Amino acid sequence: MQVGRFNGINLLTDCPGAMSRHPKPNIASMNDPKQPSDIAREALKRLAVRHLQPTPANYQACYNEIAGIPNILPFPEVPLRHLATQLSPRNKRQQQSLDLLDSAIGRRSWQCVTDALNTFAQAGVVSPPAEPASSSVESLPGEFASKLARLVEGVLPALGDDNSRVAGMANELLLMLKQTTVELPSVQELLANLAYQMCAAAEEQVEIKGALLKLLHMIIENIGELSVDDSWFKGQIDGLLAAVAPPLTLRHLDEMERRLRDVMERQGRAKSRSVQAQAEMRHMLAEFIERLATMNRSSSEFEGRIEESARQIERVSSVDDLRPLLDDVIRATHAMAEETAQSREQLKTLQDKVLITESELMQLHQELDNASALARHDPLTDALNRKGLDEALAREVSSMRRKDLPLSISLLDVDNFKKLNDRLGHDAGDGALIHLADVTRSNMRPSDTLARYGGEEFVVLMPDTTLEQGIEAMTRLQRELTKAIYLSGNEKILITFSAGVAQLAPDETGTDAIRRADQAMYLAKRSGKNRVMGG
Repeated sequence: MQVGRFNGINLLTDCPGAMSRHPKPNIASMNDPKQPSDIAREALKRLAVRHLQPTPANYQACYNEIAGIPNILPFPEVPLRHLATQLSPRNKRQQQSLDLLDSAIGRRSWQCVTDALNTFAQAGVVSPPAEPASSSVESLPGEFASKLARLVEGVLPALGDDNSRVAGMANELLLMLKQTTVELPSVQELLANLAYQMCAAAEEQVEIKGALLKLLHMIIENIGELSVDDSWFKGQIDGLLAAVAPPLTLRHLDEMERRLRDVMERQGRAKSRSVQAQAEMRHMLAEFIERLATMNRSSSEFEGRIEESARQIERVSSVDDLRPLLDDVIRATHAMAEETAQSREQLKTLQDKVLITESELMQLHQELDNASALARHDPLTDALNRKGLDEALAREVSSMRRKDLPLSISLLDVDNFKKLNDRLGHDAGDGALIHLADVTRSNMRPSDTLARYGGEEFVVLMPDTTLEQGIEAMTRLQRELTKAIYLSGNEKILITFSAGVAQLAPDETGTDAIRRADQAMYLAKRSGKNRVMGG
């Protein structure tokens, strides 16, 4: 943060005791911790050696330096407000500057405090004597005034409509700029005041945006905690978290909205089919129970008839009397066999229906799982997004340490991508990223992982690969990319990239390794591009 000067006084570095914003940690103190009393004695000695006054600020600075603690000065709100009360405005512009100063102190913004004090000082300078009436006041060219008005109109919507002061000053400036003759001094004064007001409003909008994103993250994560069983629902939550992760882009948000709508539609169909399936299951269960009851009644009736026939047979004294009883037993047995076969067929039909319904439900849930899995992929290149990369990186790091194998990570950045976008348009730039991702995938091993890290940056995870092998693999990919020429319309475009490779150290996190690969990639950029360097 740059801090200006007011009347020759640097608001940070010239204050008593402000020795350093970020002193280097005392390594010896960190490796051999000292007692607070020892640090205090050494701080007093250091004050004497440096001939510094024993003020609380100087003592605190020495103490923090010895203890290895960053010496970050607190924001002097009370002294600044006291200073503001001692300033007496002489004109309207100075009063506006004091209002800006009060707002800047409340937001603890050094930049706005400095701007407000500078404006107050400039507004107090006595204007030179007015020139004779015959001399003309410098006016603003009409074309420039028109462009300036369009600029103000374009910036205002981004600041919101909550700040009535900004809106009022902007409208006043727009009315002035749309006049036939626009006097330069009047525009300068009004534009300076509006610039400071817009600075404060812009800072407030950034803070509001950050707070809303934080609140949205909390809501989404809380919803995710309420449902831990449905993997497809977890996929939606992960997709939402990825969508609201900065930096936000309208294209990314639009794509995530399309995917989530698709998931919600499938979810609705699955829910409707589930309700229908539950009703069918209840109906089939009722039929099954009724059929069992019928079989039980038939079995009981058959058993009763057999017992009755057995008792009658015991009382028979001749063969002629036995024949009708045997015929009755045979008819009852046949009827029982037919009814049993019919019941068995009906139960088999019910079983088939249950299996079909179960298969349909499994297919619907599989579709939901597949749709939610897309939330971990970049919609443009189909490579993993940052959320998918985090999961893959954690998995590979765990596997590397479990199997004691090397893991190399490469971060590559497309060379001159902005020039390509500016010259041929964003569609051509998107096509170049898709082309790079396709060529990379075709030259990767099945065990490697490709992820879009952001913009035109990609990360490649290479398990069971040393640093030298990783550099060789990226160099080979560069050669293959030069062979696979990208066509944008009828124009042939050579795509190159600069890459950095880092091998994960045993006690290092995956994020740290990516950071080292990123630093190596910037070295490759500065060395002439289209290079691969190890980090």
